[in-house]
Amino acid sequence: MSLKARIQEDMKSAMRAGEKEKLANIRMVMAAIKQREVDERIELDDAQVLSVIDKMIKQRRESIVQFKAGGRADLVAREEAELAQLGAYMPAQLSEADLDAMIAAAITATGAASIKDMGKVMAAIKAKAAGRADMGAVGARIKARLSA
Repeated sequence: MSLKARIQEDMKSAMRAGEKEKLANIRMVMAAIKQREVDERIELDDAQVLSVIDKMIKQRRESIVQFKAGGRADLVAREEAELAQLGAYMPAQLSEADLDAMIAAAITATGAASIKDMGKVMAAIKAKAAGRADMGAVGARIKARLSA
């Protein structure tokens, strides 16, 4: 079953169960997926659906930081609930050891020697770790590794 089909099934079960918050969040995800399909005139595959969900997760994290700074605990709670539901559709996150091994392999494969080669390493890792790691944190690790 594709990820998009799984999301649609979850939407149907949320409707049947009367879970209004979950239903609203799933409809928001489906709207984002449909918007991208209409804009690009394509049918999204699982990787592209994951990128849409990943973008939504990043937006929620940024909103949480802003709402905390503004002292809006009610909005922080709502965004965290949405974040948890969106996270259920993402693949399992890479462990620290797996991520370090992936970075080491990418550095070796690309022949990266300095911080100037960071883009090559990021490109190699992005394809393998898409949706399974925070690419901002991965970039910081690569930068630290190449700077040393």
